[in-house]
Amino acid sequence: MARRRRTRRLPVALVVPAALGALLLGGPLVALLLRAPWIALPALLAGPVVLPALGLSLGTALASTAICLLVGVPLAAALAGSDGWPLPLRRAARALVATPLVLPPVIGGIALLLLLGRTGLLGRPLLAAFGIGIPFSTTAVVLAQAFVGLPFTVLSVEGALRGVDPRFPAAAATLGASPWIVFSRVVLPLAAPGVAAGAVLSFARALGEFGATITFAGSLPGVTQTLPVAAYVALTDDLPAALAIAVLLVVVSAAVLVSLRERWLVGLRP
Repeated sequence: MARRRRTRRLPVALVVPAALGALLLGGPLVALLLRAPWIALPALLAGPVVLPALGLSLGTALASTAICLLVGVPLAAALAGSDGWPLPLRRAARALVATPLVLPPVIGGIALLLLLGRTGLLGRPLLAAFGIGIPFSTTAVVLAQAFVGLPFTVLSVEGALRGVDPRFPAAAATLGASPWIVFSRVVLPLAAPGVAAGAVLSFARALGEFGATITFAGSLPGVTQTLPVAAYVALTDDLPAALAIAVLLVVVSAAVLVSLRERWLVGLRP
């Protein structure tokens, strides 16, 4: 045991850089919590700025999470069974899924505008045929949140599906179960923790989405002004409200990660 402790001890040369890294991550959060208007926080959260943005954020985040599950679980199942695909196709599919993770959110919003804007690839025919204009609407908020949150669902669910013991679906298939029954009744329940983790991560990411939202949906109070957008707007003329929103989002994010513990890392491992 003593030898094991010695081998796990952090080298002295790494202590200072590790401490600086921890300071870089934790310092801004500590500064925020120290500066937060804790006494006025309940009144600010129930005020005319935060409360409508909170309701809109919760509603759109739930809707975008539902979309992520609806399309993300089948996509994750396809990737989990992609070992027989040609290598270039497999790499392209994984790159497609991971792109929103590394793409600047503002660029994602621009891309959504080019696709669904009034002159966009799909937006123009939608507007001409049905009179549907998506940008700068609540629907645009949901789509922007789904765009940035979908990779978390797909990667988490794919990792969970790959972790399912193949003997169980093989046994169900041997007993005559159809592929849909095998997936829905055997594989998916076994992967349920990964599905739940992906949904929670997508919800948290949607709740904190800013760049794609403000680019594609704008900042219309009660329509597209979510919590992060409201915080950005309030930063110029209502600092206490901005700090209250920031504290709320930090608490929600921390609660999500604490509730998931380390399970979310399984789905994000390469």
